[in-house]
Amino acid sequence: MQVILREDVRHLGYVGDVVSVKSGYARNFLFPRGLAVHADARQLNRLAHEKRLIEAKLQKTRAEAERIAEKFVGFSLVVKKAAGEGDKLFGSVTTMDVEALLNDKGFSVERRQIIMSENLKTLGAHKIQLRLHRDVVIELNVEVIRDED
Repeated sequence: MQVILREDVRHLGYVGDVVSVKSGYARNFLFPRGLAVHADARQLNRLAHEKRLIEAKLQKTRAEAERIAEKFVGFSLVVKKAAGEGDKLFGSVTTMDVEALLNDKGFSVERRQIIMSENLKTLGAHKIQLRLHRDVVIELNVEVIRDED
């Protein structure tokens, strides 16, 4: 089934893309959430008209993402966690932890924007990525230190 994406969908495509998906995925996931519409002739004509609007919106959001990325220059996040022998953490630092700390520092970041290959399980310096826009990905230093409390 051919659908037109109304929003960016991870591992599928970006706004305005015409993609082929299984009908059950479209009916049960994409359509109810408003993420896509069926790609019929009427919608394809409408898409051609909306392409200009979508491009303008993408340029605007990219400029805003670059402005936000400038705020992260030289920024390092410090996380305090309890740790045992061999600098291994009791638990781990997850994307939820990073999101909460960034929001506490005044940055508006959603959890899905944080890219970590795996949860941080040891003390020390780590690097994670933030996807602020599909074209703007920044690297963030995270320092995990021992919580003495």
